Amino acid sequence: MLYVVGLGPGSKELMTEEARQVIENTHTIVGYATYVRLIEDMIEGKELVVTGMRGEIERCKKALEIAATGKDVAIISSGDAGIYGMAGLVLELAGKMDTHIDVKVIPGVTASIAAAAHLGAPLMNDFCHISLSDLMTPWDVITERVDAAAKADFVICLYNPRSKGRPHHLRKALDIILKYKSPDTVVGIGKDVARPKEIDKVTTIKDLDETEINMTSIVIVGNKNTYVEDGRMITPRGYTL
Repeated sequence: MLYVVGLGPGSKELMTEEARQVIENTHTIVGYATYVRLIEDMIEGKELVVTGMRGEIERCKKALEIAATGKDVAIISSGDAGIYGMAGLVLELAGKMDTHIDVKVIPGVTASIAAAAHLGAPLMNDFCHISLSDLMTPWDVITERVDAAAKADFVICLYNPRSKGRPHHLRKALDIILKYKSPDTVVGIGKDVARPKEIDKVTTIKDLDETEINMTSIVIVGNKNTYVEDGRMITPRGYTL
């Protein structure tokens, strides 16, 4: 069996019990080095296959090769393995193999949910996830999605908002959002959520400091009804026109 495990955002307290049990009971663990470090105290003595950043295909192929020998193996992702994680790639590659591999996806807590809990209750009405990384999706497609989501006044959770290689993507996305939303729209920022150096901040589009944002951040842009109460970001369950 090949298990595709979502570890959650980083804290063991936010790891599901099913994920814990799979990691505990599986001898071979495959993962990106940073994610392996998050669970290093849980995998002592296990067989590890570790790769660096952008080694997703290599990791998936190796996990499938091990599973094809009849061994149980777990490939790990941060957050939820089915949300910008490894599940889709594993299933895609498994479907191209001559040997059938049993694959089980183990869900995890994704960054938007973990950040939302710490910021207040910003996801109480319709919301969407959009990644600003153009490694897998063309930038023009991403901007079309940002435009559509902003026009429809979704609460928008921006994953992979800003990096050294993409320093201006967040600003470009916010400029699109400002075509439809007020500069005073409430924004929540979660950085290193559920990790020791976590930072949570509630601000507005106009006051957001882009330099505070990196690839370990998630940015949640509210809808027109989102407000701040006692420092917490709240989106009402109902929607007022």
